[in-house]
Parts: sequence; C-alpha cells; structure tokens
Amino acid sequence: MDRRDFVRFIGVLAIGCVLPHCGRGAELKKEVRRILENEDREGFYIRFYKAFESVDPVRWTFGVGGLCDHPRTFTLSALQDLQRETQASRMKCVESWSSKAKWGGFRPKTLFDVVGPRKEAKFLYIRAADDYYEYIAIDDLLKPRVLFVYEMNDSLLPDIHGGPLRLIIPFKYGYKSIKTIVKAEFVEHGGTGYWSNFGYSKDGTIQPGWDYALDLKAYKELMGEGEPDY
Repeated sequence: MDRRDFVRFIGVLAIGCVLPHCGRGAELKKEVRRILENEDREGFYIRFYKAFESVDPVRWTFGVGGLCDHPRTFTLSALQDLQRETQASRMKCVESWSSKAKWGGFRPKTLFDVVGPRKEAKFLYIRAADDYYEYIAIDDLLKPRVLFVYEMNDSLLPDIHGGPLRLIIPFKYGYKSIKTIVKAEFVEHGGTGYWSNFGYSKDGTIQPGWDYALDLKAYKELMGEGEPDY
C-alpha cells in the first residue's frame, strides 16, 4: 500500500467513526485530512502535479529567505496586512483550457520592499506544500498584473485552487503560477522548474494557438504571445 492509498484508508476509517455508535466521532472527524488531486470541475479545472494532503491555513506559514536583507516567515494574517490589490485575469493552462477569476492579494514588489532582495538576486525559487517548485525571474515578477494571491472571487483562496497562497502570472502558462506556496528564496541563478524537466518551456510565456475558455464555454484563438484578452 503506497502513501496515497494509506491516507485514503485512514480517511475511510475516520469517516466510519463519525456514525452515532462511535463516541469519539467528533474528535476523529477533525483529524481527517483533505486530499487534493486533479479534477475536471465545471468552470475551473483543478490541477496538481500529484495528490497531496491539504494544509491548515491557521498553522501555515510562508518563509522568505535567500539573497535578501530581511528574511522573514509570514502568517496568512501578516500577508493580509500588506497593501491589497485585486484584478480579474485568466489562468491559462498548457493543456489548452483556461478560466477567469477575480483575484486578491499583493504585488511581488510589496513583498520585496519588506524583505529587501539584494542586487545579485535575479530569480525567486518557489516551493509548494506538495514539493512542486519553480524558478521565476525577478524581472517577470515585477511586471504589471503579477500577483501573490490569497483571495479568489472575494473569498479566501480555496485549497483546491492553491490556498492559502498562490502566484498568478497572467502572461505565462499555469504551471508557472505555482500553488500552495510555503517557501521562497532569492537566488542569483535560475534553474529548471519541475515541468520544464519534462520538456515544458522554462520561460512559460503563453504562445499563439487555440484555447477552450471554460467560463465562456467557447473556443478562443490567441493571436499573439502573452496574456489572453478575453
């Protein structure tokens, strides 16, 4: 039995104990961990590179370090104290589907002003709770409409869409908009992100082609590179 099957087995046992004959039902129910995995939900598909257990937003932290003057570990409430920005933008997957949402969070520059990246820092290495990772150029992070996100459609960002914290880079494919972020380090040299090890573009800029917009239920043609305009 692998780890994923074991977690599901334990979950079934815990759910069984919620039945009236089990005196510890309420206590066990709190211990059940939600498994996040790929799902084709209407309006917005869910994609992770592997199934994993969701994180507790109350205990979750975001550590920022590396080549910066003021490394810091943030709680969600601390991030919510940063200058808040909102935008409506489309998340375009390399699988040729997309969907649009209203996102709320803070600009990378706002975070940088707090932690003080050094001049030799050229990339940000970002790691997720499921061990997914990416390298994003600092120059890209400072472009307009890039957002660290903790809200989606005026509510806290759901775990299935990368809560408590994800990145939204509207002009790059979704695999660059890393989800369920737990750690970031400023580094001098960029590396190869997870999917780029399997042939995906390291840069990840959206290319011309066809896209199925889930929210519009329509095929759209992208005539140029970058963020879709529909």
